[in-house]
Amino acid sequence: MMPSGPRPDDGHDKEFMITLAKGLAVLSAFGKQRPAMTLSDAAAVANLSRATARRVLRTLTQLGYVVQDGRAFSLTPRVLELGFAYLTGQDWIDRALPMMKELSEQLGESCSGSILQGVEIVYVARVPARRIMSTALAVGSRLPAFHTSLGRAQLGYLDGAEIWRRLRSAPIEAYTPYTITDMQALFDRVRADREQGFSIVDEELERGLRSIAVPVLDRTGQAVGAINLSAHSTRTTRNEMREKFLPELKAIAQRISQAPQPIS
Repeated sequence: MMPSGPRPDDGHDKEFMITLAKGLAVLSAFGKQRPAMTLSDAAAVANLSRATARRVLRTLTQLGYVVQDGRAFSLTPRVLELGFAYLTGQDWIDRALPMMKELSEQLGESCSGSILQGVEIVYVARVPARRIMSTALAVGSRLPAFHTSLGRAQLGYLDGAEIWRRLRSAPIEAYTPYTITDMQALFDRVRADREQGFSIVDEELERGLRSIAVPVLDRTGQAVGAINLSAHSTRTTRNEMREKFLPELKAIAQRISQAPQPIS
């Protein structure tokens, strides 16, 4: 999803720091598709003026988050500190990862963990087995929440009004012939998945990709993340996922939720 500059209504909040928002917009503009950008590129992608983009890039360069090589700017490894600071606060990930690795080895399939962020999921743990997607996934990768099992497993824990708000702001497109694009159908699927306690997405995001996910809950019963298993549709049926994969995923999620350390 393409980053954008501060929203027009942000100025209504007197506590809102528009300068900080502009800096974050430039930082988030970098990525796999744009590992390096010129000043003009950054201004266009972050929806800022060239003068503002220049000040932001100079500041980020002096702080050590960006490096300049000729006309091109790129991120430095220091930006990892921001992500690691978040991950260290999500202690459920550390508890889940060894169990996810063991499960991936046992079943020979990829196991992943994610958190929900707006209308996307962000991968926070990843144990790949075989490459089953055309795009390689890693920690930090993002996918559309409404079209992934990891996303639907978490979206169901929002109230109905919030689910609709996110649905209306999400770019709904047909990734495959099986993608659900009707908003009411997506809403109903999210609610149904919450009722049954798991989500299966069958070739909706990519042909051949089938996955099943369960939510990771905190002690108040709210979803703090989700874990899933993914397989190629030629190797595993939906029924096999329910019978073979689901009990294992539920067992891991329950062990994480019942661990003595607090989930934050």
